[in-house]
Amino acid sequence: MNPCMSRRVRRLGSFAAAALAAGLVGATALTGVATAAPGVSAPVPFATPNTDSCPNRTAPPPAIDTSEVPQPGEAAPTPLPVQSPPIGGDRLGACGVVLPEGAPPVPADLSATAWLIADLDTGRVLAAKDPHGRYRPASTIKVLLAAVALRTLDLNKVVVGTQDDANADGTRVGIGVGGRYTNRQLMQALIMCSGNDAAHAIATQLGGEKATVEKMNEQAKRLHALDTRAATPSGLDGPGMSTSAYDLAALFRDAMTIPTFAELIHTEQVDFPGFPPNPQIPGDQDHPGFPIANDNHLLYDYEGTLGGKTGYTDDARQTFVTAAERGGHRLVVTLLQADVLPIRPPQQAARLLDYGFALASDASVGALPDDGTKSSNTNVAVASPPPRDTGTAAPEEHHSENLLTVLIVGGLGAVLVLAVAAWSLTGRSRR
Repeated sequence: MNPCMSRRVRRLGSFAAAALAAGLVGATALTGVATAAPGVSAPVPFATPNTDSCPNRTAPPPAIDTSEVPQPGEAAPTPLPVQSPPIGGDRLGACGVVLPEGAPPVPADLSATAWLIADLDTGRVLAAKDPHGRYRPASTIKVLLAAVALRTLDLNKVVVGTQDDANADGTRVGIGVGGRYTNRQLMQALIMCSGNDAAHAIATQLGGEKATVEKMNEQAKRLHALDTRAATPSGLDGPGMSTSAYDLAALFRDAMTIPTFAELIHTEQVDFPGFPPNPQIPGDQDHPGFPIANDNHLLYDYEGTLGGKTGYTDDARQTFVTAAERGGHRLVVTLLQADVLPIRPPQQAARLLDYGFALASDASVGALPDDGTKSSNTNVAVASPPPRDTGTAAPEEHHSENLLTVLIVGGLGAVLVLAVAAWSLTGRSRR
């Protein structure tokens, strides 16, 4: 089944999985933390990863696989320079939790190693944890790819799918050989479903993967997102790949000034074209079109959500950027190197959004870049939003998981299975 299936179909699948799990799974607490069986030691209580010692100041944590091993004859990129003074203000040079004066404690159960809350319009950074620490972005880097492509490509141009598109590693929306797709449809597949096949088709038009990565990194530098270095257009891990919670907020803020990006990232479902039989496959038949749904569940579950982008690889873990509007304020939240326990990334983001909306209207610990200009490290000014883009028409690895919650009831051991909505995770890297 296509990984970007409609939300209703995903929900039905989660119930089927729940029924299967009833005979296979023991007791799990409603928080998602396993309950210890008799005679087994209780699990270690959850604690948010501590970054006070700045373990990721210069580079992301070591890779757990071979995804970042350079190609033969190529050297590993050197770490990006650490900016001094820190971009955005002195306080954003800290590696632990950074809060405005008098702010309440941050929400509990945050597994994200780094996070940031900022005002999408003014650029004020409201609160953060390890804001300039270096982490892997996974598919959230597609925000940067989309910003480059939407300012370059003709959205009405028709592109024919290739075998190289269809063979893209990781998450694929379902581009087929000979299929005809407008660039707008490719952008839908990229932004809504994190299709690596769509990323490949887009990068091909931008001059190929290497040229596209160069364009993405040039754009990051223009925005003074200097913790960011793309290694692949799609977000699959590669040598030197990095970003930060601060940079990801700046990249998303810039992309949201493009009307088409803001529209597509808020779109729940669209129809995607099919493709003809592949002549190289005996007996292959016509492949009809199908609906694709947005994989950001906060779009359905959090009031005021503007849209966001999910990501996951084995090295990056869970990554997420999302924004919401409440009371005339628009906030963006970024999460890097998160996990699904004790609560899932969208729930963590929702708690941080609630926290940010509850802070004083003048709360600030720094600022996002002001239209590509470094913010002062001594007198943190409220940044102005980048200029609105008026010309947009022209100029992983996906891993779907079902969250199952099992409650053991009574002395006879009857099991009540509560199926909680499925969560589609992008950017799954299996190397």
